[in-house]
Amino acid sequence: MKSIKIPLLFLAVAAVFFSSCSKKSAVTPTIPKVLTVTTLAGSTTIGHQDGIAAAAGFNNASGLAFSSDGTLYVGDWANNLIRKINVNTGAVSTFAGTVAPGFNDGPISSAIFNGTANIVFDKSGNLFIADEENNRIREITTAGNAVTIAGSGLQGSADGVGTAASFFHPEGMVIDANNNLYVADNNNTIRKINLATKQVSTYAGTGVRGFKNGPVASATFSSPYGLAMDANGDIYVGDIVNNCIRKITVSTGMVSTFAGTSVQGLSNGPALNATFYFPCGVAFDPKGNLFVAELKNNTIRKIATDGTVSTYAGTGQKGATNGPATQATFSQPIGLAIDASGNVFVADEYNSEIREISLKQQQQ
Repeated sequence: MKSIKIPLLFLAVAAVFFSSCSKKSAVTPTIPKVLTVTTLAGSTTIGHQDGIAAAAGFNNASGLAFSSDGTLYVGDWANNLIRKINVNTGAVSTFAGTVAPGFNDGPISSAIFNGTANIVFDKSGNLFIADEENNRIREITTAGNAVTIAGSGLQGSADGVGTAASFFHPEGMVIDANNNLYVADNNNTIRKINLATKQVSTYAGTGVRGFKNGPVASATFSSPYGLAMDANGDIYVGDIVNNCIRKITVSTGMVSTFAGTSVQGLSNGPALNATFYFPCGVAFDPKGNLFVAELKNNTIRKIATDGTVSTYAGTGQKGATNGPATQATFSQPIGLAIDASGNVFVADEYNSEIREISLKQQQQ
């Protein structure tokens, strides 16, 4: 019996050994990840219906912002709505607004807007809305009520407290650590709202269209749109008609050109040699790189921390093609939001879609 058991044991061990070796040698090859553009929600058909991914509809979606729980909110401009998207499922729902334009404060179920352009959250979770056609800055509190923070509703440039102030088609917004809200105003100025007192002041720009750097009180802009803030609290402006990204160094009160030459173009390279064509939305990723949605170039550009400009996604041609970022197309991308993982989300305005740019494994 022993003479039989020993060979059987040896054979069993040998079988396990060779089986293990063969499994180790048959290593599955790693599929490389490629920067890829996909459609998170919406289709190229205009609509306002809720639904999952392509079943949902948007109409000139503009502003994007993430809440603290990772939900993506959308300023659905021509629908006069605030929408929300679960980025894991693509489920779209309506958060506030009625589609029909107008003006009404109150519970979000009955609140009315007119041109929900750009949006931003404060650290407490309150949502601020540039209600563009109403020339007002609105807030949706965590209690679910819409209130007017500033703006009389009349077009103007008057400073003052709350509704005594006036705006002209307010656009991009950003909030600093001291709870001041900055607003890009089509008066060619950057306005500042102290959220504690509701005092509105003109922070930068003279109101005269131009392209002049220097102290905030004498600097000029030409249709400032998107705003972003870096880790130092400095403000970056998508200065549309000047085809530049401007920087406001808050500690010194000085405006400078961060990227662009003011000449329309699509050239990459050092920031002050690169060219843009109607830069709109701007947003920083967690590493400090600045991304720019270019309305007329139909691209997303990246300004790295070393000051080098590159084309992050888009060919420069209009379209709605998904796939590798170098082959994907957009149609007037206008707004940006970036999550904690560095994935870039784009309000693709004329496609009425929300697009995502992220690293994905490609099919072999």
